[in-house]
This record gives sequence, C-alpha cells and structure tokens, in this order.
Amino acid sequence: MSEHLLPDKNSLDKLLGGRHTDPHSVLGMHNCPGNKSLVIRVFDPMAEEVIIITEKKEAVKAQKIHDGGLFAIEFSGTEKHFGYEVEKKFKDGTSFKSADPYCFLPGVGELDQHLFNQGEHHRIYEFMGAHPKTYGTVKGVLFTVWAPSAERVSVVGDFNCWDGRRHMMRSIGSSGIWEIFIPGLVQGDIYKFEIRARNGDVFLKLDPYAYRTELRPKTAAVVTSGEPFLWNDSNWMAKRKSTSWLDGPMNIYEVHLGSWGGGGLRETDPANDSDFHDYREIAHKLSEYVLEMGYTHIQLLPISEHPLDQSWGYQITAYYAPTARHGKPEDFAYFVDYMHQKGIGVIMDWVPAHFPKDAFSLGRFDGTSLYEHMDPKQGEHRDWGTYIFNYGRSEVRNFLIGNALYWLDRFHIDGLRVDAVASMLYLDYSKEGNDWIPNKYGGKENIDAINFMKRLNELTNELFPGTIMIAEESTAWAGVTRPVYLNGLGYTCKWNMGWMHDTLEYFKKDPVFRSYHHDKLTFSLWYAFTENFILPLSHDEVVHGKCSILDKMSGDYWQKFANARLLYTYMMTHPGKKLIFMGSEFGQWNEWDCKKLLDWSLLKYPLHKGLKKTLQDLNRTYRENPSLWEADFVQAGFEWVDVSDVKQSVLSYIRWDRNRKNPVLTVMNCTPVVRYDYRIGVPFEGRWLELFNSDASFYGGSGIGNKGAVNTDNVPFHSHPFSLNLTLPPLGGAIFRPEKKN
Repeated sequence: MSEHLLPDKNSLDKLLGGRHTDPHSVLGMHNCPGNKSLVIRVFDPMAEEVIIITEKKEAVKAQKIHDGGLFAIEFSGTEKHFGYEVEKKFKDGTSFKSADPYCFLPGVGELDQHLFNQGEHHRIYEFMGAHPKTYGTVKGVLFTVWAPSAERVSVVGDFNCWDGRRHMMRSIGSSGIWEIFIPGLVQGDIYKFEIRARNGDVFLKLDPYAYRTELRPKTAAVVTSGEPFLWNDSNWMAKRKSTSWLDGPMNIYEVHLGSWGGGGLRETDPANDSDFHDYREIAHKLSEYVLEMGYTHIQLLPISEHPLDQSWGYQITAYYAPTARHGKPEDFAYFVDYMHQKGIGVIMDWVPAHFPKDAFSLGRFDGTSLYEHMDPKQGEHRDWGTYIFNYGRSEVRNFLIGNALYWLDRFHIDGLRVDAVASMLYLDYSKEGNDWIPNKYGGKENIDAINFMKRLNELTNELFPGTIMIAEESTAWAGVTRPVYLNGLGYTCKWNMGWMHDTLEYFKKDPVFRSYHHDKLTFSLWYAFTENFILPLSHDEVVHGKCSILDKMSGDYWQKFANARLLYTYMMTHPGKKLIFMGSEFGQWNEWDCKKLLDWSLLKYPLHKGLKKTLQDLNRTYRENPSLWEADFVQAGFEWVDVSDVKQSVLSYIRWDRNRKNPVLTVMNCTPVVRYDYRIGVPFEGRWLELFNSDASFYGGSGIGNKGAVNTDNVPFHSHPFSLNLTLPPLGGAIFRPEKKN
C-alpha cells in the first residue's frame, strides 16, 4: 500500500469515529506531499466496492484501505486536479454513481460568515439551509447549518440510508457554520441533520432554515426547487411602497386556515388528520368572502410549520416553512399572490417569543442551549412549557430577523403581527418570586429583546416600505409604536388589549347595571392616542371557556344579537384600526375549535344572517367615510358629544376627518329602552343622514330609528350651535353624517 493512501492516524481515528470537523481535508482529491501524484479517498462503511470514473471515462477500482469503509486510489505522475465521479457498489447488488461531495470548495463566503456572526445578514435565507446549486456541470444541493458546539454534523436522508457516517459536513473556520455540497440530490428529497454532541450523544435535528417540511407527524425537511415563484401582484406591490396604512382604512379578518371552511369549500373529514383544504383552494373562496364582507386585510394564525394542531401554530418547529397541511411553499405563494390581485392585504402571525421543546427542533440544537438560554430562569416559559430565545446572541437575532424578512421578501407578506411581545419585554413575565434573573442594571426589562425588536422594526421599515409590524403587547409599556429614533420600539401598530377587555366586560353586564360601569366604554379614550392601536376581537377571546362573542352578550336570544350589533357599531366607530376573528361576524355560538369547521349552517337562521349583514354594512360604512379612519391616532379626530349620560347608558361622539370638515356622529343606546326625543348637539346645520342603524329590521332589529335622515333644530346643545332630535333604538347604535350639498 502506498504511504500516501492512508491519512495520518489522528485524522483517521476522527473520521472512523464520526468526530471529524473537516472531512474534506481527508476525503476527496488531494496532492500527495513531496510527490507528483494525487490521491482520492472515499469513505462509505456500507460500500463493498468503489470505482473512480475519470473525466476521460476511465473506470479505476479503488483499494479498500481500512475495514471501516475507507477506500483510496493514487494517480501518479500528475499534480493537476481533474473531475471525476464515484461509483459505489453494495452487497445487495445495487450501485450509486455521482460526483464526489468532498471535491468541492466551500459554498459559504467569508462575508456571509461575518455578517451572520454579527447578526446583520439581511438575506440569511439565501445561504443557510438547503439550496439547489450547480458547480460547473454538477447539480446538487448545498447544505449549511449553524452548530458551533457540535463535534460532528452530517446530512442524512433516504439517499444515504440515514447513515450519518456517509455525508459528514465540514466546519467553516470559527463561524460555527457547517456545510457540504451533495451532488445528485433534487427537489423533493427529504433530509435532517445528524449531530454528534461533545458528550458523545448523537441525535437528529430538523434544519432550522428548512423551507419545506413533511406533513406532521413526520418531521423531516424537504429540499425545494429553489426556483422563484412567478408573481402577478406587481400593481399591489408598487402601491404598497407608497401606502401608509395608518392613514387609511384597515379592517382585518383574522383567520385560521384549517377551520375556516366557508365560501362553499368542501367538507373536511374530522377523522382524517391529513384532510386539509389546500392553499390554492382556500385562496379563491376566502378572497371571495373577504370582498363580499368588505374587509381590507386578512390576518392568518401562524403559518410556519408546527407539529401540534391544538397549538394553532404558536409552537413553531420550522420558522421558514409554510405548514405542509395546506400544500407546498409555492402553493402558499399562490395564496398571497391571489389575495393581492384581489386587493386584499395579508398579515401573518409571527412567534419570536418562544419555541417548543420537541426533541427534533431547535432546543439544545447542538447539545448545548444554542438558540435558548441554559439557565431556565432566563431560558424557559414554565407556564407554556417552551424555551425563550437568547436575543443577546447575534446568530439567534439573525435567525429571527432573517425569518421576518424572509416572509416579507419571498412571500410578499404585507405585515407581521408579533405574538406575546410582553413576554419578551419583561424578564419576570409570568415568573414567580426569584425565578428570574435581573438585567445588568438590576431591572426587569429584557434589554437584549428590546434591542432585537428595535432592529427588527428598523429593517422591515427600511427594506420593505409599506409593510406593517403589529405588537400584541398587553401591558402599559410606553412607546411601543413610537419610532426607534425617538426611543420607541418602532412597531406600526399595537393591539389595544385594554379596550378589548373593558368593552367585553361591559357588554356582558345586564343593562340594568350598565350605568354603574359606564367607564368601561369611556376609559379607553383617555389613552386612545398614546399608541397606534388596533381594536382586536381576536381568537384569544373565543376559546378556553371564554365563550364566543355572541354568547358573551347579556340578555335573551334577541338581546344577545342586539348587543352584538351594538358592540360592532361601537368598535367600527371607535378610534383605531379593526380586527375580528372568523365566525364572530355571523354569530358562532360555540367556542372556536381548531379541529372543526365554522358552523356556517347558522346562516339559515334570520338573526345570524342579519348579524352578518350588519358587519357587511358596517364595513362598507367604515370604508366609505374617511372620518372613521383618516385621523385614528390624533386627539383632533375624536370628540365627545355627551360622555356623561350615565343614568340612561347613552354615549354620543363625533369622528372627524383630517381637515375637520366631515363629521360622523355615533349615538349608542346601551339599554333595551327606546329613547324618544333625545337631543344631540351637532356642529353643522342641515339634514343629517342616518348612514347606519343597528336596530334595522333587516338586521333582525325592531326597526326603530329616524327614517333615514333628521333635520337640525336651531337649538344649541352640547356646546354646539345646532342639535338633532333623535329616536334612539333599544340596544342600538346609529351613525349619522351631514348630507353633502351639490
């Protein structure tokens, strides 16, 4: 045996023991030291015979130089490297031929490594994960993964019998990144990373940057084609760049794709866990319904891959992969593209606050707490049974920020609703006693998470103008929607959880007692302009024993519907953008169940049909009247007419447009008593049109109102020079505006 065939003992031991951090230094083609010859080494413990096929198509059998599966051959008289293929033959008579994975230069550049380690690679998704690639004429897939504390990382799949000895990756410098190019792999191949930890443990992990996964309960990643989707939404995208949603109407329909099932979609089979509507099928039906109802946006519960249906997507295992439940990534791109062509914005729930402990996912990824903190006082949400991201680690920040940018870039998502922001802001969130670690100043603020969110919002605003970032933040943290340069967190909007809680508590009360809780409806206006608020009646309010929106309402059957219509009138005329969860618009009786379709059959009943019609007309009224959205976030856009009629539980207020020329008046009677000759002061003389009356008979109401219009009286009232003499319907809300003169 030539002395050049065997590597040095240390390298050989590491290779055979599955502990080599740079197998490319041993395997593949190498110049022999001090000799004009080349050696090619191939390692495959399962191969019986290895044939080297040169670029001249000469087939030469390699020598098995170690029983562990190491083969080698020396080519004398040449120092010039040449192309070749490796053919492996196995005991069962099968064979496999491809280019040698160990003869290619690293596919990760120094600048990519540097930016990633600094946490500033804004297109990290273009080189991490699995990417189809061509070197010369050789096609295959380049794999990269970050696992700085691993002793060895391999790519495994059906293509190598899930044997981690056969495609060991190399570690790139001190970056913590491992990579390998595997020729011959194609779209649809499944894979995982096999990781050997420093303590000798060997385990399989899903690629953190997987762009597609198998359908649960399977958990492997799937190689995608790498081909860009052919978009048809250029008009929408061009308009989006110059659109400020803060100054326009935003009325969001929150949807869980797995259980929406409206618009005539086929019934799914609850007994079949693999029976889902696909993205393309849903796109057509959902867009049709959204347009019918008059919403401006949809907001999807998390789309990223998650193993447990009952988590609704909030325990994510593959942040870069649209869930396989509804199809492939290109199918989801089609979904967004189709929505945009129909003029509908798409917002997506995004969950950077925590991740599940599933063994195949991010937790203890390389045998250490890589993405999370080691100390459970910092690294765990005990209530949720999940890990907390380590926002102080540059590569973790890059993983998350890159993920946000990925959805905005590759899938044209119009905005992200960031889940559980409060849990990121506070180190002691949902922790008892001393079960948390203060920051370096002794405080409870999570400085690393704050800096992460600020940078996230700076980049999304800079790189994708016209997109929106929404914070689900449930505390009184100041400046959530203030720009970063003014020391805010930089979000576009924030959910108004206080408004939601107070409002629903009020409408649960029997009208007899509402006069004692008048402040539940008025208090929100004390802080309504401190942030850019969205008013949410979300999925969180119709689960876990909280009852559906309709079932929360007080009173008998008729009164529940009347209260719901009044609630929606209040919501649509209160300052702030709007969000409502699917099913609430037609009066779903039961709490939402992610395993069941919405009960669309209720629409055969008049009151449910009337409630749906109520929302349609409210949405239309909202969009057609800029006063209801143009000055949402400034005090000048809102004016109380009478906030003090506590005894009768009546509220009246005006919404103004930016120029204060087109007032829209809302009057709410929160009791089941008709109020005749109820005088309301108004700023302008003339005929005021009754744009909407929630008690109209075609909504299922009693039909009491003001016959479509009322003329002003020259009677000063409520500090205004004119007034209207109104009839207020029971448990009803009415919206008026001055008639426009030709």
